Amino acid sequence: METKQVVEALGALAQETRLAVYRMLVEAGPEGLPAGEISARLGLPAATASFHLAQLSRAGLLASRSRGRFVIYSADFGCMNALLGFLTDNCCGGESCAPTPQSVKLMKRKTS
Repeated sequence: METKQVVEALGALAQETRLAVYRMLVEAGPEGLPAGEISARLGLPAATASFHLAQLSRAGLLASRSRGRFVIYSADFGCMNALLGFLTDNCCGGESCAPTPQSVKLMKRKTS
């Protein structure tokens, strides 16, 4: 993933409503949700929901498809995985970043 794409994706998620929309679509899974249902669940006017869905789509975070007269949106998990991969690419020198039991004990001692 290129830096420009990362900045656009993070910028799209750096807004409360868009983050709520994205999280809802992650929970919905690959099946996604119709735009009207997203709007209703979040209590958004249709035009506002449409604006936020367009921003997330433009950033590559959402996929959309037509089902009859409805537009179904779903999270683009490939894009999110690429974004997370970019953010953690050089993390911890290629080793696992998960805390070890020993490091957890040390952190507890420092805060006590």
